[in-house]
Amino acid sequence: MDKDHVFSTLVRQLGEQLRAAQWLLSTAESCTGGLVAATITTASGSGDWFDRGFVTYSIPSKTEMLGVPATLIKQYGAVSEPVARAMAEGALHHSRSHIALSITGIAGPTDGGEDKPIGTVCFGWSYRDQTHCETVQFKGDRQQVRLQAVEYGLRGVLACLKKQ
Repeated sequence: MDKDHVFSTLVRQLGEQLRAAQWLLSTAESCTGGLVAATITTASGSGDWFDRGFVTYSIPSKTEMLGVPATLIKQYGAVSEPVARAMAEGALHHSRSHIALSITGIAGPTDGGEDKPIGTVCFGWSYRDQTHCETVQFKGDRQQVRLQAVEYGLRGVLACLKKQ
């Protein structure tokens, strides 16, 4: 099954569940550079359930747009669960959304050293005063890592919706 079909199916399911819950979604993306928002907005009618996407690729943008404390980034690095958590919570706070997805990672071709190799991606999902974070190690080149991160992030939003 090709990625376009997988993505269209995920976005359709996401739209159905968000509409049923009467929830809005926002995203805060770093290594995916807006690819999640672009994937979502390929679906007609996504404006009914997608509020906004923050592309916070640079370190200062995470602080300026999402309120991620600079001290947190300095302590843990931009690719970390504490920063993914702060990004998701910041996207929720700076939007009209009920749920937010954040993604920060190292897509390559350069890596972040032994503890953060290429393919390391941290996710945050924030809703109803709770935030869940996870770090995943993907394989492949830059584009493959980014596409896998989009799929994983969207599947995570669906999982959160099923829990609420």
